[in-house]
Amino acid sequence: MNLGLMGRYHASMNRRQMLRATAGAAGFALFSPLGCGGGTGSAGNQQTTNPAAWPPSLPVGVFAPSAADNAFLDALEQQGCLYFWEQASPTTGQVLDHAAINLTGQIDPTTTESSIAATGFGLTALCVADQRGYLPNVTHAEIVARVQATLNFHLNSMPNENGFFYHFNDVNTGQPLPGVEVSCIDTAWLLCGVLTARAYFNDPTITSLATQLYERVNWPWMLNGGTTFAMAWYPPTDANPGFTPYRYDTFCELMALYLLAMASPTFPIPVASWTSFSRPLLNYEGYIYISSNTDPLFTQQWSQAWFDYRNKSDAYANYFTNSTAATQAHETFCLSYPQWYTEDYWGITSSMSVNGYVAWGGPPAQGPIDGTVVPSAAAGSLPFLPNQCLTVLESLKANYGSRAWGRYGFCDAFHPAANWYQPTSLGINLGISVLMAENLRTGFVWNIFMRNPEAAQAMQLAGFRATS
Repeated sequence: MNLGLMGRYHASMNRRQMLRATAGAAGFALFSPLGCGGGTGSAGNQQTTNPAAWPPSLPVGVFAPSAADNAFLDALEQQGCLYFWEQASPTTGQVLDHAAINLTGQIDPTTTESSIAATGFGLTALCVADQRGYLPNVTHAEIVARVQATLNFHLNSMPNENGFFYHFNDVNTGQPLPGVEVSCIDTAWLLCGVLTARAYFNDPTITSLATQLYERVNWPWMLNGGTTFAMAWYPPTDANPGFTPYRYDTFCELMALYLLAMASPTFPIPVASWTSFSRPLLNYEGYIYISSNTDPLFTQQWSQAWFDYRNKSDAYANYFTNSTAATQAHETFCLSYPQWYTEDYWGITSSMSVNGYVAWGGPPAQGPIDGTVVPSAAAGSLPFLPNQCLTVLESLKANYGSRAWGRYGFCDAFHPAANWYQPTSLGINLGISVLMAENLRTGFVWNIFMRNPEAAQAMQLAGFRATS
């Protein structure tokens, strides 16, 4: 189905509405904007080969950044971090889902739509900003106070259901926007940020609030009697209340969700849940890796922004190597469209487009691929394929300048041949860019997040072991 037919991104059809419209119109295969791509297959692993020792099909190469490379990465991170300071309510701590790229420091006055996932990325980005001094006009004490306010509001004032939060909310009040679901996967991204802040800041208030937020979540409730998570729950006022029939039962970005739930000290899910979602194999041009056929590239990235899978394998895979192969396959896939993509211009994942929101994917092709590029596709894979991804990102900035790069770094997506540049940056796509750039350079987010005892326990419960 051509998602472009769903309408353009304007006031009457915003991204939140687009997500639900595409889900309802296209069924489970396009339900992915609520999380992973797909999800009605039977539970249980379908793979027959253990890819734990698979090397990438092509050598990744040594990453030895030049001074210019580091300057670019500093700009990418610093300007991204600025988004999470300026485009958040100082009172609620919630981060806007999107904001214009041409602002001058004020919070975007044209929208009040916040994203619970962007807020999780934002809490982590504030740790990066504090560590690197990326907010020179903001003191450490002010950052601590912002994190405290964010956690306090989410614990004591933000509407929730069994500890799970609504996906999109009013940035000033915390009230869920009409038609919005309670989202387990987006709650997981928030909690990843919450736990990163707990581990980074030596502050008893942050520690207490963060622990309460995590331990309040009733994870088994979202299983809805099954062995895999329901994707969403809608309130009684919705036209279709209750749990959605779609489940996180096929490999995607879901790993962080299951790991957080398994390690909960208060409401854990059974450890057997780790084996309940399927891990289908995809073979593309010699790259063999775990992936659903309908997954955009971000599904390989997001869990790995926080959980450190380097040199570790469970019974099924080395997921870091798996995502390296997935990124190489994605580059190869893009280059199979030479009318649009080159080694300096490639990468698509869920984003806005000239015709509205699209869950771009490939291989195999998903969405009406038209030559649009999404910078966060390469940025989110920086640790997996650093040289190739950095080349793309530097080329995009050098070649398209202020049309594609604004106050917070890259706009969400652009299509130069159509003279189209999305006028906003998307919080979650900036977030994955900041976190993965820092992980490439120092492993900072991995190192801080994995200090949480629950993170290490989760990976132990899932059967991860050290590998060379």
